[in-house]
Amino acid sequence: MSESALPDYTPQLQELMQRAGVSSLEELSQNAGVSPLQIIRLRRGLALQTPVSILLKISQGLKISLSELLAVFAPGSVPSEDQTSGGNFKQEYQRLQTQMEQQHSVLLEEFQRESLHLLESWLLQWPTVVYRVQENPQLPGSKLLPFVRPVQQLMGKWGVEAIASVGEQVPYDPHLHQLLEGTAQPGEPVIVRYTGYRQRNKLLYRAKVSLAQGSST
Repeated sequence: MSESALPDYTPQLQELMQRAGVSSLEELSQNAGVSPLQIIRLRRGLALQTPVSILLKISQGLKISLSELLAVFAPGSVPSEDQTSGGNFKQEYQRLQTQMEQQHSVLLEEFQRESLHLLESWLLQWPTVVYRVQENPQLPGSKLLPFVRPVQQLMGKWGVEAIASVGEQVPYDPHLHQLLEGTAQPGEPVIVRYTGYRQRNKLLYRAKVSLAQGSST
């Protein structure tokens, strides 16, 4: 979304600042203990993409409740003040916090999915390159291998793991393995030529395998 397409709540913010006796954005930033950027994000309609802890600080700086703040900068996102008064306020706070955590989780999963799609070719080819270099350290580019470790560590943090290592002999499983040529029965020994991946319990790419020497074709 372009900046021009975002709503502008500057008049509403100025009115609330005037009521609270705050003369400038910098003063509000200091009173609330948040960066001016967070207030600008709120002013441009990004309240629901802002952590609840930040929203609470800004509401305190403006001397209003969290519900009042959201009623101005995120209309329709929360019930009215009457509905959130008393004991329901804590419940509404928890609901908002859960909603934002869910949004964060969805965005993170989407980012990982798009990143893995862009890295697909590298993910499938790189382990085979590493295997060849380890067999022959004199190959060009062998000194570059350590520089890729941060990417591999990132994949680990995302829960992405290899099904099997290149060169490893494993029992053939048609759900996890794709034969490069020939046919094989489940359980027959095959050699991994290109690594496959799973992310937690989800299969991303099947490993490409070939028949082990001595297996039937």
